[in-house]
Amino acid sequence: MTRGETILDIRNLTVRAIRGGRDVVENVSFTVAAGETVCVVGESGSGKSVTAMSVMGLLAPGSLKVTGGSVVLDGETVTTLSAKRLQALRATHMGMVFQEPMTALNPVQTVGRQVDEVLRLHRRMDRAARRAAVLEMFASVQLPDPQRLYNAFPHQLSGGQRQRVVIAMALILKPRLLIADEPTTALDVTTQRQVLDLIRELQDKHGTAVLFITHDFGVVADIADRIVVMNHGKLVETGARDQMLTAPVADYTRRLISAVPSLKAPGRAIVDGPIVLDARDVGRRYTDRKPRWLGGGRDIVAAEHIDIDLKRGEIVGVVGESGSGKSTLARCLVRLITPSSGSIVLGGTDIAQLSPAAMRPHRKRVQIVFQDPYRSLNPRRRIGESLIEGLRNQGVDRATAMRQAGDMLAEVGLDRDALDRYPHQFSGGQRQRICLARALVLEPDVLIADEAVSALDVSIQAQVLTLIDTIRARTGIGIVFITHDLRVAAQLCDRLLVMKTGRVVEHGATAQVLEAPAHEYTRSLIAAAPGQHWDFQHFRPIAGMSPATAPSTPR
Repeated sequence: MTRGETILDIRNLTVRAIRGGRDVVENVSFTVAAGETVCVVGESGSGKSVTAMSVMGLLAPGSLKVTGGSVVLDGETVTTLSAKRLQALRATHMGMVFQEPMTALNPVQTVGRQVDEVLRLHRRMDRAARRAAVLEMFASVQLPDPQRLYNAFPHQLSGGQRQRVVIAMALILKPRLLIADEPTTALDVTTQRQVLDLIRELQDKHGTAVLFITHDFGVVADIADRIVVMNHGKLVETGARDQMLTAPVADYTRRLISAVPSLKAPGRAIVDGPIVLDARDVGRRYTDRKPRWLGGGRDIVAAEHIDIDLKRGEIVGVVGESGSGKSTLARCLVRLITPSSGSIVLGGTDIAQLSPAAMRPHRKRVQIVFQDPYRSLNPRRRIGESLIEGLRNQGVDRATAMRQAGDMLAEVGLDRDALDRYPHQFSGGQRQRICLARALVLEPDVLIADEAVSALDVSIQAQVLTLIDTIRARTGIGIVFITHDLRVAAQLCDRLLVMKTGRVVEHGATAQVLEAPAHEYTRSLIAAAPGQHWDFQHFRPIAGMSPATAPSTPR
């Protein structure tokens, strides 16, 4: 493959929604060359993923249809090919890595067998040769102990490991084009860095053309050669990375870039209110239920010796890698799981070991918002029914509950008519606002936000973060904010707890932890944060560290 040779050429691509007849992608044109990384950025609904699906020939039949333009891959016009030829091109000439590896992998097949299937469909190889090729690919994507993981099921792997398996599946046949659709959105910063470095390493080795779809401008700053900005299905502007980040022409592009939070924490006044949550020596252990002859029966420590206190009106951030115990802590604090040890004092009552019946009157005091708002809402229930459920369980009559639900929707910036609609009728940002309203309508003392903005694009994320801070200031609610995004933590949190393998390794004021970290692990987290060499608010490289000297920069 000759570096610089055009691999993908999209010309005036138009994709129409069959129902309604609206163009969801309109006259989009750009190219991707061998060895080049082109990042496509834009808000949810901008047409990024539809463009990628058009290249792969994966548009939903009966819902979306290419009505204009062309997609040319290695000289073949993808939009005119038969289903059989498209099937042959997938994996051999083009591969795709999706955002959520658990939905891309079959939960009832081992990961080794799933990657082996690609070889079995596209190559004449015997079983032993296929296994050797898969193990070699697992090693090249830096999966630990490939022999063991070959026989593992997806749920037995971490999120980062699952994403590496999906990358291995996409690259096993060395395709000329790799499409990566938000592949690092849900990953912590160190795993994200490893995945990005892996894609770059494989690209350098094979000269692969990479079309990288993301809403994270930190990632864009680190890996892009060129940037394509989309909005409402149209191409807003495109150009070289440095030119786009320092001198964007379109107002929309400037808004997107300037919405990226800074890693530098602003000066925040010390919160000096009463303590609303006081957890001491909290721990949670599990017993591996596999047979002893398979290595089961041992205790697994998910969290231990954790102390956390929260004042009224304060936001305490909890950061760390996947598997560090953040979500286990969140579920203990809200009593979705019972801690194995320690105390959790809420409103003067230790709720750590209360029975479900005894816990019920305390439920309204502490509420939780999860990462994925769509999975948090029942798709068959109207929004109003979801919002009043907690109030009804606490004895509030239906009319009063519905009135309070409507008032709370207004508080989070949604109209009251949303009460009669279903979750699928809202955008991701609107659904997260609904989840916030459902938690806040009970007027809790404590809100646990578990990765509540990690799946949102930067502009919607900024709106939800502003909303959370506004509600905190107005109501005085205490918030435990769990995140892997250090930029978000820097802008929102008063204090930070850094967790590693179930323990708190560092704790202090946000500015102190991020600007003068005491623990080596904290320093490694900060070093892995993408886009450190750019000042996004002022459209310039950070003084003393130009993009040319950045650790993971385009050629």
